[in-house]
Amino acid sequence: MNNNFTIDDLQDIWQKVSILHNGQTYGGQNKNQKIEYINHIGSVVFEIINASKNTPDFNFDLAIKCAFLHDTIEDTDYPIEDLEKEYGKDVKEGVLALTKNTELEKEHQMKDSLHRIKQQPKEVWAVKMADRICNLYAPPYFWKEAKKEKYLEEAKIIYEHLKDGNDYLAKRLSEKIEAYKNK
Repeated sequence: MNNNFTIDDLQDIWQKVSILHNGQTYGGQNKNQKIEYINHIGSVVFEIINASKNTPDFNFDLAIKCAFLHDTIEDTDYPIEDLEKEYGKDVKEGVLALTKNTELEKEHQMKDSLHRIKQQPKEVWAVKMADRICNLYAPPYFWKEAKKEKYLEEAKIIYEHLKDGNDYLAKRLSEKIEAYKNK
């Protein structure tokens, strides 16, 4: 495991993403059911930490930075140029690959994203799998059956395209897909 990422680095980037995602929530429709979005970021980071412990030759620095920042371009006003300045070209390229191209029609966004992710190091593949693992908690109660099925189908597509990138996370994603079928 390549690990030059210090606890100070961890705290600095956590502070940055906490500020960038401040006020963002997900979950239910009323205030008591909302979850702070930083919870999702943390969950993806935890998956990457576990993957790093279970994966030989894993570039932890790249994976953890991309995990922290994976939704930054998509969900905040943080400039891409600053992303490269602060975290380097590899992190910028990884985060951009993980970011949906909203200029494409919705039905083409996933295929495009997976194509761009597969051009990146396997650690970026790992972040995408970790992201979907964390998104496969129980679906919101207000989702219709068709939306749940579509989300499950997307998870299967992610699994099929990226499973060779990280055995540990592929197994976790497969298990989450099976569990999600029963929710």
